[in-house]
Amino acid sequence: MHVVIVGCGRVGSTLGRELTAAGHTVAVVDRKPEAFSRLGESFTGQKITGIGFDREVLIEAGIERAGALASVTNGDNSNILIARVAREEFGIERVVARIYDPKRAEIYERLGIATVATVKWTSERILRRILPELPAVEWTDPSASVVLVEREMPKHLIGQRVVTIETSSARVVSVRRLGAAMIPNADTIIQEGDVVYIAAEIAALSQFDAGLASTQNGKGH
Repeated sequence: MHVVIVGCGRVGSTLGRELTAAGHTVAVVDRKPEAFSRLGESFTGQKITGIGFDREVLIEAGIERAGALASVTNGDNSNILIARVAREEFGIERVVARIYDPKRAEIYERLGIATVATVKWTSERILRRILPELPAVEWTDPSASVVLVEREMPKHLIGQRVVTIETSSARVVSVRRLGAAMIPNADTIIQEGDVVYIAAEIAALSQFDAGLASTQNGKGH
C-alpha cells in the first residue's frame, strides 16, 4: 500500500520508517526540509517539501494512488484541513488526523475522520502508570473512551456464566484459562483461576469493577 504522511516530526518519521520497513511505499511531506533528517539515511520513501493541504503537493506525494493518509503535524487546524482534503477531494478512506484538543477530536470523529486525541490519550496512559491503585488497563482507544481491561474472576463468581458479568457498557471479549485464551459463548462457565478480558467504556469502568466485587445474588449484577 502507498501511504502519504504529512508532518515529519517524531510521530511522522517513526511511521515512515516502520511502514517502509513493513514493505509499503511512503511519501513524507513537511514544510521544513531539515525535518527529513529524522527519517535516517536508510529511508527509501519520498521526501517532499511543501504545505500538506496544497493539492499539487499531495499529488506529487502520490495521493491519487494512496491507500491511506496520516496527518501528524503540530497543528490541529492543519491536520483537519489535510484530512478533509484527502477524504473529500481524493476519496481516501483511511485517513487519520492527530488532534491535540479532545473536544475537536470528538467533533471530527462524528464526521467520519479518524483522530488521535494526543493529550487525552497520553494523560490516560500516564495516570494508569503513576497511580498504582487504578485497575490495570491493557489498551486504550485513541479517543480515550474505551479500554480493554484484564480482570481475575473472584471466587464468588465461579459457576456463573461469563455473560452474567456483562453490562450495556462492558463486554467480555476473551477468557484466559490454564494459560490458553478462548472466545467465550453464552454457555461458558466461570472457573477458578479464570482471567477475563473486557472491553468497556471508561466512564462505566468503576461501576463495572464494583459489580465484580459485589456478592449480591452470588454474581456481580
